[in-house]
Amino acid sequence: MNANDGNIRGSVTKGVDGFMEWTVAIAGAVIAILIVRIFWYERKNKAELLQRLKMEWGKRPERKYDYEEFENISHYFRNRSENRFFIDDITWNDLDMDSIFMMLNNTQSSIGESCLYDMLRTPEYDMAVLAERSRLADYFRENEKERLELQRIFRGIGRTKAISITDYVYRLKDIGSRSNRSHYVMILIMCVSAGLLFVRPEWGISCLVISIVVSILNYYKTKAEIEPYIISLKYVMKILKAADQMEKLRIVEIEHYLDRISSARKRFVKFRRNSFLLMSGNGMGGSLADVFMDYVRMIFHVDLIKFNIMVVEVKRYMDDIECLFETIGILEATIATGSFRESLPYYAVPVLSTDKDAFLNVESVFHPLIDDPVANGISETRSVLLTGSNASGKSTFLKTLAISAILAQTVYTTPARSYSGVCSRIYSSMTLKDDLSNNESYYMAEIRSLKRILDQADSSIPVLCFIDEVLRGTNTVERIAASAQILKRLCGEHVLCFAATHDVELTHILEGYYSNYHFQEEVADGDVRFDYRIYSGRAVSRNAIKLLGIMGFEDVMIKNAEKAAEDFINDGMWTMLA
Repeated sequence: MNANDGNIRGSVTKGVDGFMEWTVAIAGAVIAILIVRIFWYERKNKAELLQRLKMEWGKRPERKYDYEEFENISHYFRNRSENRFFIDDITWNDLDMDSIFMMLNNTQSSIGESCLYDMLRTPEYDMAVLAERSRLADYFRENEKERLELQRIFRGIGRTKAISITDYVYRLKDIGSRSNRSHYVMILIMCVSAGLLFVRPEWGISCLVISIVVSILNYYKTKAEIEPYIISLKYVMKILKAADQMEKLRIVEIEHYLDRISSARKRFVKFRRNSFLLMSGNGMGGSLADVFMDYVRMIFHVDLIKFNIMVVEVKRYMDDIECLFETIGILEATIATGSFRESLPYYAVPVLSTDKDAFLNVESVFHPLIDDPVANGISETRSVLLTGSNASGKSTFLKTLAISAILAQTVYTTPARSYSGVCSRIYSSMTLKDDLSNNESYYMAEIRSLKRILDQADSSIPVLCFIDEVLRGTNTVERIAASAQILKRLCGEHVLCFAATHDVELTHILEGYYSNYHFQEEVADGDVRFDYRIYSGRAVSRNAIKLLGIMGFEDVMIKNAEKAAEDFINDGMWTMLA
């Protein structure tokens, strides 16, 4: 080798080294740029999320729900409703409590909104529990930084609209023993088939192909059966990840809750080990690694094996999963309560008694779903009869009181200046319909609804009930006679009944049992005006016939109707029409 060859080789070496250095430098710069962009996007997304959470605070949520999604939200409550008093479906639907829930639902995760729904359906009788909910709501109102940090973590848990998470998590308890033996046998057969390739290649190839095909077919069959549960386990993993993040928080005011979360999450070390085998998949990332792992799962069933291990752990520590659900749910529900309080023009923390005698004192109470509502107040230890014409405000007032009573014993927040009463079981019978599927008339549905309230009248726990137009489904004479007996039965020592009626006769028959109040209207200048305010005493105005004139009915019809009504009042007899 001459000197020129050495020089040439040296130049080539220097060139290669220089090229490698430039390549490494460029690659390093690209990696650095990618890392910077990732951090930038994370900070940008976090800032946008925090800004959105700030804007949503104290506002009515604008979220839209479909029927299936809303039904799934209720399942956590329905899975836990045994052996607890709860607001039954009749009362819940009478008061349109779904809309009240949606008004409060400033939560970020499925478990949060499920716990909020459960809270609204199950009135609380322990004053310490209610006081703690109020303390948390006020803390989150007053401490934005800590609240936003928790909301950001809860947003990471997210929502699952297609299924009810709690259904499948609870159903995991009912899954029979699932052995991994068949999966291990299939893996062994494929390994033996692969070994045959070196002894009898033709046999080895055939056995390997057949075993792989059988393995893939069994994989998809089994995967289809357990897919909903895999989604549930993934959601549990998200909750555990949130628990990891919450453990790093140093919030003294919720330390008790953070300790419970930390204690529960420590049970799931084995559950989480190698959980990536189940948690990722389906090649959705598009990378070669994801595609490769999908084939590994299909052939070797590593995710199914891990699923069976995780199911065993879930069954073993189901109480800890429920603890995580409940604890995170309480924090989210009270954050939503704080936002609800912020959204109201004013509110009162109720003063509740655990005495047996029923009473209700409320000042400037309003219906939270009505824009620009008229506030009213009432103070009573006796049951109440409400009279007045249609559209005067009777039904709205009943619903306002009933909603306030539920909110008082659930989120410890009432849309009123002040609210005091006794802890009660709350019932209503207001907006019933014919049940055609059971061939049941309106009247039959109504008496069934009233009977369920009467059955509670002898209970030692006070009952607060709201009835709109008692027995409207039958004739006048029988309606008044039967209504009087039902209403008399519903004004016992432990029962406070608020009933609206058009039958003024009941205000006289029941004067010794019920206090009388009324709503009124003014008919003048061809128009009717309602002030929607409650007044003491029975209704005395008779404007129903006058309203016919406002709506354009013929004068002769109105005059004849007024004369017939006057004759009946004076003589107690109806005049036969000629």
